[in-house]
Amino acid sequence: MNIVHIGWYVDALPKIIYVAKDGTGEFSTIGEAINAIPNYVKFRTYIKIKPGNYTENIVVPKSKTRLTLLGSGIYKTIVSGSRSNKTGFATDKTPTADIFGEGFVAKDITFENTAGPSNNQAVALKSEAEFSAFYQCRFLGFQDTLYSKSGKQFYRECEIHGTVDFIMGNAAVVFQNCEILVGRSLPGKSNVITAQDRDDPTSLTGTVFHNCTFKASRELQPVLTSFETYLGRPWKVYSRVVIMQSYIDNLIDPKGWLAWDPTSRLDKLYYGEYGNKGPGAVTTGRVTWPGRILLNTTTQASPFTVRNFIQGHTWIPDQVPYHLDLI
Repeated sequence: MNIVHIGWYVDALPKIIYVAKDGTGEFSTIGEAINAIPNYVKFRTYIKIKPGNYTENIVVPKSKTRLTLLGSGIYKTIVSGSRSNKTGFATDKTPTADIFGEGFVAKDITFENTAGPSNNQAVALKSEAEFSAFYQCRFLGFQDTLYSKSGKQFYRECEIHGTVDFIMGNAAVVFQNCEILVGRSLPGKSNVITAQDRDDPTSLTGTVFHNCTFKASRELQPVLTSFETYLGRPWKVYSRVVIMQSYIDNLIDPKGWLAWDPTSRLDKLYYGEYGNKGPGAVTTGRVTWPGRILLNTTTQASPFTVRNFIQGHTWIPDQVPYHLDLI
């Protein structure tokens, strides 16, 4: 069998397409390369993106399965857009990168939405792709930066930057060894990290952070006391977020969590915390909602591991490292 080595991956009979803004690749835009690959391929296709700031809104449709976007580093390969609610786009139509194809993987790329904090919802990346994985990527934005909308998803060693509801959606998703960086919101507005929208109590979805770091960005640090920052608020009734074995810095309000509005059903949501450390991880001042759970045992926390929550050992590519269980 012909085995091709391309650095990060070793795969059987892969197709490798090169993109370069300077004309040294097969295509000068990522969108052109995506459109050129065959539909529903048997083997993985790789699009290797050379350094550059690619100002384009890209879509990976359902027909483009088993696609890997392989950048040259998060400070070298940047995919940038600026769509927002304020510029006339519905939130679902604002993503700089919109991912639908099953088995999608990205590595060493920054996805950003430059619309700014005054332009409301402006998504850097939205994934509805079943079995999508992101390794050593960066997501830059303000409100609604990363929309993990549906499917099983995994993020490892990524940076996610934002201000309001900037990790949102209803995927079954685990963020592991990621850095969550809270930015500077508009005056008078609170920062909220998650807005999870589970609306069915039987749904096996939720947002899990495992061995992550939560801290203020360089822009927020000098004015930290001027902004309240919360771990999340319930976008939908059965919102579910679990933070475990992570470091939470001093940016988080002692209450930890915020109601969406006065009608929020605080007995229906599930907000769990387990084995966290750092000044923001102290739970004595947390909200006392029925749905805010302090997980005290490995038995309580284990359902939210990569093994049990997203069955990651059955689909995460071998080249993406992960902790299968609790640390």
